Amino acid sequence: MGGQKTEEREDLDPAKHIADLIEPTVASLGFELIRVTYGGGRKPTLQIMAERPDGTMGVGDCATLSREVSVLLDVEDPLPTEYLLEVSSPGIDRPLTREKDFARWAGFDAKVELEEARDGRRRFRGKLIGVEGNMIVMDTGDNEPGKVSFAFSEVNKAKLLLTDELLAAAEAKK
Repeated sequence: MGGQKTEEREDLDPAKHIADLIEPTVASLGFELIRVTYGGGRKPTLQIMAERPDGTMGVGDCATLSREVSVLLDVEDPLPTEYLLEVSSPGIDRPLTREKDFARWAGFDAKVELEEARDGRRRFRGKLIGVEGNMIVMDTGDNEPGKVSFAFSEVNKAKLLLTDELLAAAEAKK
């Protein structure tokens, strides 16, 4: 019976498995999980990005979350090798990993990469307009197509671009 559990575990993406494992703990501490990544060289890094619902994440918050997640990971032992644990805030030029991120950061410049090319193009840069219905909308400023929209499920990865406007907005929050 134990072998079957191992096989199921091997089929899972380690980052997804860890995210599912730690999500209840992260939420119980009052944080929202932004992203979990796992990988690297001889000693891979498990990176956990989180923030409070108001978008803040101080050094003390990172330390608290790191301690609690470390205990959970020590008990569950979900990874086969030694790794480095890194807990951080998403930062100013943050990844956009949830549909609500695209609405929250409307008006700012972003870079979006789609899973599959659309009209021969997978990467788009431009100003996020927001979410309309179930579609993410952005203005690429291109003559063609200019305004583009795509489903959240089509996004491979996305992040805000560091601009003067984004820096000013971050400074105003302080």
